[in-house]
Amino acid sequence: MNVNTTFFRRLTSTCRRLLGAIAAACLFNAGSPALADPLTLPDLLIGVTQGFLEFTVEDYLASSQTEGRYEIEVKQLDPRLRLPTCDKELTASLESPAKPVGRVTVKVRCDGTSPWTVFVPAQVRLFREVVTSTRPLKRAAIIEPADVILRERDISLINQGYLTNVDQAIGQKIVRPMVNDQVITLVHLEQAEVVRKGDQVVITARSGTLSVRMPGEALANGGMNQQIRVKNLNSQRVIKAQVIAPGQVEVAM
Repeated sequence: MNVNTTFFRRLTSTCRRLLGAIAAACLFNAGSPALADPLTLPDLLIGVTQGFLEFTVEDYLASSQTEGRYEIEVKQLDPRLRLPTCDKELTASLESPAKPVGRVTVKVRCDGTSPWTVFVPAQVRLFREVVTSTRPLKRAAIIEPADVILRERDISLINQGYLTNVDQAIGQKIVRPMVNDQVITLVHLEQAEVVRKGDQVVITARSGTLSVRMPGEALANGGMNQQIRVKNLNSQRVIKAQVIAPGQVEVAM
């Protein structure tokens, strides 16, 4: 999985070397103490937070099998911040939220003889290829292949469920108007009905390579892959069948 990290801080070369060492220590010891420094400055706390978040985000992406790239922006701290020297290793933990995506807060703590705790705010942006519209779409429109495309977006800003495959949207009905280049989420979609109650349908009964067709009547509305009640017009029996296409249902023998 290719994951890229973007840094938003600019530090002196001395600070870069110092924070690089601290970040590396955090990367290999997530949840365990990070290195302490005789002088605890805001830049040092930012370095600890950056390193901890890099490890945490990488672990989250791997464990959730999520593909994407991320950017971490640690917010600036008050440059006047002064804290006692910590005679123990610093520890970092995720204070909120549960997932390291979006606005996060990292708790950096010293458990030495002069203990202290600092809460460092940060922003983790996670970019993925998601389904977006290629043109304005009216309410009740049925999505066609030309209406959608995959584009990279920051999913930390999307509250509702997003789609990562255009096939998830094609054939669905739009329940609210959409503009061009808008991310399509689950709240925008409704299963489109391809069979309506009273429609004459073809019932296909399959068993391995053997299939039998017979006329039927739909007793309910149904969308693709939905199960509906159908009357077999030959036997007058009512059965449950799966909608496989407009005017066609299938049942396993």
